Parts: sequence; C-alpha cells; structure tokens
Amino acid sequence: MELPTNTIAFIGLCNEYCVAVEGARDDERSSFIESMLRLLPRIYIAATDLRTGLLDDEEAYIDQALDEDYYEAVRRNIERLLGPDDVYLEVFEEDMKYSDTPVSASVSEGLADIFQVLFNFISTIRNATDETVELAIQAVSEDFRSYWSGSLCNVLRALNHIRYQSSSELD
Repeated sequence: MELPTNTIAFIGLCNEYCVAVEGARDDERSSFIESMLRLLPRIYIAATDLRTGLLDDEEAYIDQALDEDYYEAVRRNIERLLGPDDVYLEVFEEDMKYSDTPVSASVSEGLADIFQVLFNFISTIRNATDETVELAIQAVSEDFRSYWSGSLCNVLRALNHIRYQSSSELD
C-alpha cells in the first residue's frame, strides 16, 4: 500500500513526539517546551488532514501497547520538568458550566494522554499488514476528532502561556 504524503508525515510526527516525550526525563525544561510548541501544531494539522478510506466491514482499532506503569512514568517525568507550571485552569471542561470554582488540568497528563494514543498507534502499524495500517489510521483520525484534538489544543495553550507569560524562569 502506498500511503499519502500527509499520512507519512503524520506517522513521522507521531514518532518524533513519542521520542521527545520519552526523553523529557533527560531534557532541559526550555528545550522540552520549545519542542512541544513546535510539534503539537504540526501534529494537529497533519491529523486534521488525514484521509481515511472507510472500511465498511471492519471496525477501526488501535492495539493497546502502552502499559499503565510506563504511562505514569512518562507523566511524572513531565510533571517534574514543569514543576508548578504543570497545572493550569481549564475553561473548556464540561464541569466548568456547573462549577463556581475553577477546574484545573495538568499539562503532563494531557501530554501523556496524547503520548498514549500516538505510542499505541505507532506500535500498531509497525510491521502491520496494509489493512491493519489503514484501520489504525482511521482509528487515530476518529480518536483525534472525538477526543485528543481538544486535549492537544488545551495543552498547547498552557505551554504557550508557560513559554511566554509564566513568572517561572525558563532555563
């Protein structure tokens, strides 16, 4: 199967993102933030432009490859790197409509959630059949529209704030 150029670019960005998030433990704070601010918009654009051929008789899926311990280790490494800037106020949370108090969210959790989706996607398509690759692309595209696109935008906004307006000093 020959994949469209955008799909190949998306797969490359997914891999680059996973490598960057896995390397957060050894990265400098400012370097990590800059990397995320460069990668996240590109991933958003590439995911938006994914073209999927709907396979009528097959359900799109992505195998679960990331275990909970690894997810938590990745999340903690990012949380340590960002320190008090890890927490931000979430204005698009559904519960916000009914709350008198602000709803907080975590950059590290948002990035780890995106990591989980992309890690599972990359693991699913590695050495897979053409049909499995097509199903995984369809699944990641559907998941993007229904779930992680919003997380990506929220985390991007929080990282932008840390980079340009946080009182904490970047390295």
